[in-house]
Formats: sequence, C-alpha cells, structure tokens
Amino acid sequence: MRKPFRVAQFESREEAIIEATNRLLATRGYELMSMDDIAAEVGIAKGSLYKHFESKEALAGAVMVRLLRRTRLALEAQPAHLDARAHLEALLRWTLRERLAGGVPHLPSASQSLRDSLLANHDYMDELMTLSESIGTLIQKAKADGGLRADLRDEFVLYTFYARSCDPTLDFLKAAGSMSDDEIVDQMVSACFRGLAG
Repeated sequence: MRKPFRVAQFESREEAIIEATNRLLATRGYELMSMDDIAAEVGIAKGSLYKHFESKEALAGAVMVRLLRRTRLALEAQPAHLDARAHLEALLRWTLRERLAGGVPHLPSASQSLRDSLLANHDYMDELMTLSESIGTLIQKAKADGGLRADLRDEFVLYTFYARSCDPTLDFLKAAGSMSDDEIVDQMVSACFRGLAG
C-alpha cells in the first residue's frame, strides 16, 4: 500500500535532516554543531526542524541509531564462509571506510548531556546491545579457533575493536595525504589484528 504524500514527504524530510546532521557531526563535531546549522544545511526553517526532532541530542541519537543499524546490516551481509576473525576484520574495514567517506560522526564522550540522552534512547541501546552481542560472539569464536589471543578478555577485545573504529590515527593519516584510503585501512586493520611487533 502506498504511503500518503504527506507521510512520504515528512519521512523524506526527516531522512534529509538525519543525513545533514551526520555530515555536520562528521565535519564539525557535536559541540560545534547547532540546530541553526542543521536547518541551514537542510534548507528549512528552524521551527520545521523541531517538528521532527526536539533537540540536538535527539538528532545525534537518530544519527547514531542509523549508524548502528547500518553497521549491523553490514556485518549480517558478510559472506557466511568467513571465519570469525575474518568477519571482525571485514567489519573494521567497513567501519574505517565509512569514516573515510564521512559516514561516521565524531561524538565526544565528554558531553554529559549527549551521553545521558543516548543512554535514555531505547532504540540506540537496543541497537548497541544487538551489535555488541554479535561482535562478542565473533570474538569468542575467534578465540576458540585460535584467531585471537585466548588470554585477552572478551570485553577488552570488544572495546579495542570499538576504539579502532573511531581511532584519530585515521584522521591524521588522511590529513597528511601521504597514504591512499586503501593503505590507511590496510595498515590500521593489520596493526589492530597483527600488532606492531616484527
């Protein structure tokens, strides 16, 4: 059944708002982004923006929910024949490529209001827990298969994986311009999974 025009228009505008917010978060960061900036980026009045999202925190939450869903779908779309470590490496590659393409926002952990808002966002928490459980299962399998060190605790490996996903090293290497995007991704994934030792 076809959606009514007004509903389709509302949803289309909401997607444009989320996309604009994602771009601004990726380029300016959460602290420097304002609701005025978002409205200007979309080309709508600030009042119209508030019909969709009540605050900057709500908008950042919507962006993060979308990112977590896309990450989960990217993981689910990987070939079934890959072993657990290869799944983890492929997901890290996908995440780093998304960052290089401007698809991953910079959200500082220093913002207490944003942290509180995300923790209260049920969609965000559900997606985060689902993704974390999937990655956690892969970590356990990779350790059992000998693909990851068995002496490392699962939560340490999980947080290390998330940290590599938002590692500022990528930004420094991109800004330096001496390496291609492919080289940056290859080096970062290699260092994460194989270390720096000779």
